[in-house]
Amino acid sequence: MKKILILMSLILFTCCNGNAQNNTKEKFPVEKSASEWKAELTGQQFNVLRQSGTERAFTSDLLDNKKKGTYTCAACGNPVFESKHKFDSGTGWPSFDREIKGNVSFSSDKKLGYTRVEEHCSNCGSHLGHVFDDGPKGTTGKRHCINGVALNFQED
Repeated sequence: MKKILILMSLILFTCCNGNAQNNTKEKFPVEKSASEWKAELTGQQFNVLRQSGTERAFTSDLLDNKKKGTYTCAACGNPVFESKHKFDSGTGWPSFDREIKGNVSFSSDKKLGYTRVEEHCSNCGSHLGHVFDDGPKGTTGKRHCINGVALNFQED
């Protein structure tokens, strides 16, 4: 029994490498202190955008938005997705089959014990969500699964 507990502890310790992607500090055009971000963002926005949190599924006002326009980073206003690339993935988060090239950056996320591709605003580094390879096969095949609280919408 003791050997099993030790083995499980070792596995848990090696798999839960939550801050692996934060070991190198990437520079972004917009840089602010945590206190500056807290003063500008809601508590939920700060958790998602600056601490890589995730909003609860099916809670975003933008989930069922069908209007034409542009989705921007809620922290800095950088345009990150276009409404013409939005689709209903059934996951409970706004989903897009592609980003606005150059406005979204990517990194590895190992918080769950396996590697996922995390998306950030390329202007301020804010966490937007993750990208997966299970999107519409007729377009890019990608599903950019984005926290609605990380976005603002500007109607055309």
